[in-house]
Amino acid sequence: MEATSTKRKALTAYERWREQEGVPIYEAYYVKDLYKLELGPWARKGGAGAYVNLGRQYEDDCMVMEIAPGGQLNEDHHMYEALIFVLSGRGATTVWGEGVPKRTFEWQAGSLISPPLNMHYQHYNGSGSEAVRLLAVTRQPKIFELYRSADYIYNCDWTFKDRYAGQDDYFTDPGQRVKRLFWKTNFVPDVRTFALEEYPERGPGFNMKFLMSENSMVAHVSEFPIATYKKGHRHNAGAHVIIIGGQGYSLLWFEGEKERTRVDWKDGAILSPGDSMYHQHFNTGTTPARYLALRLGGNPEAYTRPADEEYWAERAIRQIEYENEDPSIRAEYEADLAKVGLKLQVDEDNYRIADTVAKVRSGELR
Repeated sequence: MEATSTKRKALTAYERWREQEGVPIYEAYYVKDLYKLELGPWARKGGAGAYVNLGRQYEDDCMVMEIAPGGQLNEDHHMYEALIFVLSGRGATTVWGEGVPKRTFEWQAGSLISPPLNMHYQHYNGSGSEAVRLLAVTRQPKIFELYRSADYIYNCDWTFKDRYAGQDDYFTDPGQRVKRLFWKTNFVPDVRTFALEEYPERGPGFNMKFLMSENSMVAHVSEFPIATYKKGHRHNAGAHVIIIGGQGYSLLWFEGEKERTRVDWKDGAILSPGDSMYHQHFNTGTTPARYLALRLGGNPEAYTRPADEEYWAERAIRQIEYENEDPSIRAEYEADLAKVGLKLQVDEDNYRIADTVAKVRSGELR
């Protein structure tokens, strides 16, 4: 089911806070078009917006905000992490803190921003004729569960200078590769054009994960070629998948379910599987498909998992290899490709997990 605006009895501190914000609230597993999502006046933010709670979970949430031409949102700071994707428009953000000088950087459609924890920041629309639309995935639900106090969450004056101390190049340094598939940075100018690395673990395609602003929330970009599809897999709730290029569909289902939910998508759609919900992505277009995932992540810099037996054993449990999937899944996809004159370009012999493990351990993939 696609997200629809809802209003129901609030049960938790977070739900009560969300209700009193006075903006539309959408709940489901996906939204068809973020560019056209109906928003409402948001007095606290100083613009328009809506809450989008996907995956029927309260680990993290999503909000959409709009800045009028020539306008700006109100100053903000909070005790939860956030990843902000620029859906449309161009502008600038100023970041500062107690004893920390102001730094301003510019952004455009496709940029990815992660304000350092509890630093003050303010977004400005750089156009006098076009609105800006931003999407933020935040840890707000979990933080409300922990503290149950909006006054603390939004008015705490603690400055995390170990995360951000006003460095001149904090938002202009392009960052660096820390290891295979991981890039550390504080700002990505355009996730649509960022260079990715080969990622055979999930099937044909490429990937890059972003560690940003010393936060535990992370992002990744994935791209897969024409006439290919990803392996079905599942994980914990909280991953928000935003389509940023191409067209296709995803299948969603829980283990044991006979029917799978199909979600057709193109640029501007968002989906978020529930906890341990299988999902699988298919490219039906005539260009590569690319998506951005904003999600929980812990401390990926400390991961040693590619050489860890437990990691690969867990992946085998939580991922369905091509040779083990329901044959009807591929049959449905091949039928869709035939409609646009394409033929399947997936040779599962090239993407067996055992071969990938061997390539990682040998250093062929590093």
